[in-house]
Amino acid sequence: MYQQMIFVNLPVNDLEAAKEFFTALGYSINPQFSNDDAASVVISETIVAMLLTKPFYATFTKKEIANATTTSEVLICLSAESREKVDELLDRAIAAGGTETGPTQDHGFMYGRAFDDLDGHTWEIMWMDPAAVQG
Repeated sequence: MYQQMIFVNLPVNDLEAAKEFFTALGYSINPQFSNDDAASVVISETIVAMLLTKPFYATFTKKEIANATTTSEVLICLSAESREKVDELLDRAIAAGGTETGPTQDHGFMYGRAFDDLDGHTWEIMWMDPAAVQG
């Protein structure tokens, strides 16, 4: 059965530092789709973050590349299997040089935290009680 995938393309200032950051979070780099201009970060079987050097990223758009440290261009939200996994991933992000953004969101049935990566891209990590989803 076909599963649609998502490839999030993000411009980065320092490709090697960005690779180190995401591998410190526990993700792997797919060498088949990585080179001196890009790194393919495997987040799950259906989610891949493509980290692109800014000059390479610019070949895909005629628009100005946003400075993610001062402009919000996207909010990326990943699910987590538990509250503890939300905290674990956020703690790893901070230890790897990321910055926690905003307060913890705790609504009982839903729990989330967010961080900015080394280039200022915001990643939200969210857990939702499966019973609440089934409604």
